[in-house]
Amino acid sequence: MPKTARIPDVACHDDHVVTAKEALEVSFLKLEQEVEVRLVAAALRAGWSADEALDAIDQLRAEGGGRRTN
Repeated sequence: MPKTARIPDVACHDDHVVTAKEALEVSFLKLEQEVEVRLVAAALRAGWSADEALDAIDQLRAEGGGRRTN
């Protein structure tokens, strides 16, 4: 799957002391983006429009207390 955006690497510990949240956030955001791309692709293959797929994803996140990042 092609990368749509370059996510910067975590700074070296010599340059910056990171919290656990900072260390995990990059991986979490990358995973969240990949999941959304796969969900939209599956919906498109099933005949949904991209808008319908994104609306459904937003609704699922709202029901589950999640969030959508752009």
